[in-house]
Amino acid sequence: MDIKQQIKALLKEAEIYRSQGLLVEARSKYRQLAAFVKESDQIKNKQVLLKGINKKIQVLDVDLNKFVKAAPSVEVPKEIQDLIKKQFAFAKDADEDSAALEGAVALAKFGQYQRALDEFDQLLESDKVRVAAAKNILRCHIAHTSIDDAVSAYEGWFRSDTFTTSQKNNICQFLEGILEKKGSAVAISRIEESPPEKVETALIDDEAEEADEDIIDISSVTITFGDGPRKGETIEFDVNFQSGNVISLLFSRRETNLVENFRVGLKLDNLQFFSPIAIFTGSGVVTEKTEISSGPRKGDYSLDIKIVSTA
Repeated sequence: MDIKQQIKALLKEAEIYRSQGLLVEARSKYRQLAAFVKESDQIKNKQVLLKGINKKIQVLDVDLNKFVKAAPSVEVPKEIQDLIKKQFAFAKDADEDSAALEGAVALAKFGQYQRALDEFDQLLESDKVRVAAAKNILRCHIAHTSIDDAVSAYEGWFRSDTFTTSQKNNICQFLEGILEKKGSAVAISRIEESPPEKVETALIDDEAEEADEDIIDISSVTITFGDGPRKGETIEFDVNFQSGNVISLLFSRRETNLVENFRVGLKLDNLQFFSPIAIFTGSGVVTEKTEISSGPRKGDYSLDIKIVSTA
């Protein structure tokens, strides 16, 4: 099959998925097509074709966001929120700040965005989880409000002394990766030169940043199904939230055909992870699969995958 036929085949697959309402699968095919076009040196009108593909991806992203936000933003009672934090935090032996971070991530996964944002905001005071909290605030804004709110939050941090220069660069790189993936042309402030910091400050911050470096920022993951009804298919999923080496994917109630392919304890090999700075492979284990029973995401599914190895 020549290049032209391969492009037509991928376009046809994407359009079939889109026409059937399988938006996640359609977006995955368009992204696969974009990657194929980028890597090929035999396509004369490469930039024009990529522009058209990116427009299709942007339209799908808008449709997916509309569906996610179609339900009213209902906050469940505080007692239920507390139960969500306790029951669905990832680690049971985490220190106080890490446990608080995971609890806030759990709230966000279940659609309790406002309280999650409030708790992430408080965690900006913690040296250990400051950067992780900031990144999850950006994820929350993009999922719940808008890209503009995420950019506004970042610009506020950029102008403040809350973060060190290297931390700002870290968060900048993270947000730019998300904006690029969303097809957004919004420009954000960047630090062109890193001025030297005071030695005593740098020593304190280095200890905090060492913990942050252990966290791999993953924006999406590609999964090839080894068995089940989707055996042989490869689909890319956006990572909605992350805590350490556990990533969370959210599926709408319309995607039960995908959710059925996962079970707790399932080992996933040949995963491909996409981060703002690199693409790498690895494996993971499904540690949690939950149907959300209350709040604005009622009927949707939350899936947690623990990364157990990378290469």
